[in-house]
Parts: sequence; C-alpha cells; structure tokens
Amino acid sequence: MAIVRPFKAVRPTPALADKVAALPYDVMNSEEAREMVKGNPYSFLHVDKAEIDLPVGTDLYDKIVYETASSTLHRMVKEGTFIQDEKPCFYIYRQIMDGRAQTGIVGCASIDDYINNVIKKHELTRADKEEDRCNHVDYCNANTGPIFLTYRSRDAINAIVARVMEGTPVYDFSQDNVQQTVWIIAGEEDIATISAEFVAAGDLYIADGHHRSASAVRVGRKRRVQYPEFTGEEEFNYFLSVFFPDDQLYIMDYNRVVKDLNGLSVEDFMAKVGEKFTVEAYEGESQYRPTEQHTFGMYLEGKWYKLAAKEGTFDANDPVARLDVAILQGNLLHPILGIGDPRTDKRIDFIGGIRGLGELERRVKEGMTVAFAMCPTTISDLISIADAGKIMPPKSTWFEPKLLSGLFIHELR
Repeated sequence: MAIVRPFKAVRPTPALADKVAALPYDVMNSEEAREMVKGNPYSFLHVDKAEIDLPVGTDLYDKIVYETASSTLHRMVKEGTFIQDEKPCFYIYRQIMDGRAQTGIVGCASIDDYINNVIKKHELTRADKEEDRCNHVDYCNANTGPIFLTYRSRDAINAIVARVMEGTPVYDFSQDNVQQTVWIIAGEEDIATISAEFVAAGDLYIADGHHRSASAVRVGRKRRVQYPEFTGEEEFNYFLSVFFPDDQLYIMDYNRVVKDLNGLSVEDFMAKVGEKFTVEAYEGESQYRPTEQHTFGMYLEGKWYKLAAKEGTFDANDPVARLDVAILQGNLLHPILGIGDPRTDKRIDFIGGIRGLGELERRVKEGMTVAFAMCPTTISDLISIADAGKIMPPKSTWFEPKLLSGLFIHELR
C-alpha cells in the first residue's frame, strides 16, 4: 500500500503562472536556459538553474549556485510571485499535447515507501546528478521539481478528478503548444477518498525523475538525523510528485544514430545484420516508423529499411531482454557496431521521438552514418521490469509532455 498525502502548495499567483512555469532543469543546458529566460524575471529557471544568474563558467556544483537558488526562491515568495494555500490540498494537473490529455493528481509521496520499494524504480542513478539535486533540495528547503509517478488506474479517483474538472481551474495557459491546466481539490471527503484509494492501489512506479526522487529521499533521511525526535509527519518525510493513472501515459520512441559502421563496408554490415534480423527495403513515402514490437526502422545511405528480429534472437520470457532497445543493443549495436556501453560511447547518440524521424535523416546527412527508429517501450513493459526488480537499458523511455517546474513547490520545513 502507498501513502499519498495532500500538502500546502507554494504556487504562483494566477496572473504569473504562465511566466513562472518552466521546463525541467535537465532538458536544457545553461546557455539555452539563459536564452529562455531573457525578458522574464519570473521564470522558475532562475531557481532550478541558478547558475544562469551567475558569471558564465561558474561551476554548476559550486555552493554559490545552491545559495543563489535558495535566495532567489525566497525572494520570489517574499515579493508575492508565489502564494501558499492555507490548508493541505491535492491538485489536478492536466496537460494536453496534440489533442491527447494526461491528467494526474499532485500530492506528496512517502520517503519510506521509496526506501521499502513500494515506490518501484527501473533506472540507475548517477552519483553526481543525485548529489546536485540533493544540494538543491537541501539549500532551498523544498522540493521544487515534481516526480513523475504512475499507478494502476482507480475508478474512484477518476470520478473525483472528472467532477472537480467541471469547475473553474486556478491555472489555464499554453506553453510550447501544450495546454497546462490546474484545479484544486480542497474538499475533506475527496481528499480522504483519494488517500484511501492510493492505499488500495498498491505499488507506485517512477516513470521519470529517478534522480529527483533519490535526492529527495536523501534529504529526508538527513533531516531525520538532524531531528532525531521526528514523528514521521514532518514534511521532510514526503516529496512532491504527480501521480498519473497508467492508462493515460504515453511513451514516445527513443531513437539511435551511430557515427560509423565500425570499419565494415555497407555490404558486410548488411550481411551481418541479416543474420539476426529480416531486412526489407521500405518502398513507402517518407520515413519508416515501426508500429509493432521487435521491428525497427534503419536509415542508411539515403534509404529506409524495415528490420524484424528473428525468432530465437532474444528471450521472450525476460522483461528486459524482450525490450526492443535490448534486442537492438544485443544483436546489432554491440556485436556488429561495437557499441559496448551506450551510456559512455561517443559514437552513438539518442534522439527523443518528439523531434520526429526527419531528425534522424538530418543527423545522418550531417555526419552520422546509420540511424535506427524504435517502436516505443510500453508502460506495461516499464511496470513489468520494475515489478521484477530489474533495470531498463539506458535511453529506453521518452515521456512527453514534460512536467513543468514552478507550478507546485513543497516546503520541507
């Protein structure tokens, strides 16, 4: 059973919500962030990527960056950019992109559920990235970026969400062609029902935000040491999350481009590929987009091909081995192209599906040699792997739209 509870959100005043809300800190670099905030002193990037207000070249992990983030956040609160609700509430956060909606409950998850694996993971974290967010949370004394969690859909929660959404939202604006809408759930009965439904729903799953969640838990544990008389009710025992039902999430393809053919001629490369895959030239218009699991698009020398994994080339009973990203890695990228560790090999790059398959063609024309279009990983794959206690291969999932930062802040106090 999972503990999910309401909180007193620190959130933008409605007149400034569209100016405050920003993409998460990890989808752009410092230079891009500096450009994005020009003319907008309210952007939450001034908190999430505080180095943009420091001299160019400042070490991203320097203490001054976290001190600046904290001082900027508290200044914005003092100046009235943010307000705080007087009582703990849940919130509804709906995003609509290309006509498709995903609607989640904003609340707080338990660090004990994370520790005890009620909140299940499918990805490893990097120590440097985890330490960075840990410092950010600690200095700001707040969770400033929500964790993207999913759960098995519950009819009772859906009914409350549908009813509350008939009312007037507190925020409703468009950013980067995504409609962002927020409602407040303040009724005591609704809050109690939602909390009880999450207890009954069972496990929660991290869809996106492994580093943010690990960092939030580390800070919570640190505060427990600082305050040994803690009861478990303190806010530092919980972290900011958005909980989406599993039937609403959309995972996009996460495609690959490779610099060279590992010393092979095109003919030798195609022959080796044909040992593990059926290879068929694609005669259709535009690019070939795979729509079935275990099929792949390949772009080479200006042509698209359809690849299909041959029977017996992967273990269909293993939730990791049967992933398309694992099949491509184990049967082509590693043995043929020599990409042993895709996390560190400089010869491979990854292209999120939001950029389209035309981006693969562009990258090949501009210096890469071969591209692979992937069929998206499914949410059921993610849940199966997390339930099995296993780890997904790198770059397996690309979620869109991204949750904006700055709409909800959870103070740890």
